[in-house]
Amino acid sequence: MKRLKLIWDFRGPDAKKIAEHHIIHLKEYISAEQLHLNITGLEVVNDVHSLAFMVVEEQEMKPVRDALKPHRGQIYKS
Repeated sequence: MKRLKLIWDFRGPDAKKIAEHHIIHLKEYISAEQLHLNITGLEVVNDVHSLAFMVVEEQEMKPVRDALKPHRGQIYKS
C-alpha cells in the first residue's frame, strides 16, 4: 500500500512552536477520523522554517487533503 506524506510549512521566528502545535491537531484528527496510520512529525529546516507532517494511506489522501488542506505532499519513504 502506497503511503503519502502531507506537509504543512511554517515560516518565521515562531515556526517550530507553530509546527509543534499543529501536530497536536493532526493527532486529534487522526483519532477522530480513525485513520489507519498514526504517523506525524516535525522537521526543522532552519531557524525560520519548520514543517509538520502526517502520513496517510493513498486511499485516505483525498478526504484528508480536502479537510486539512496541506501545503504540499510527497511519497512517504520510511
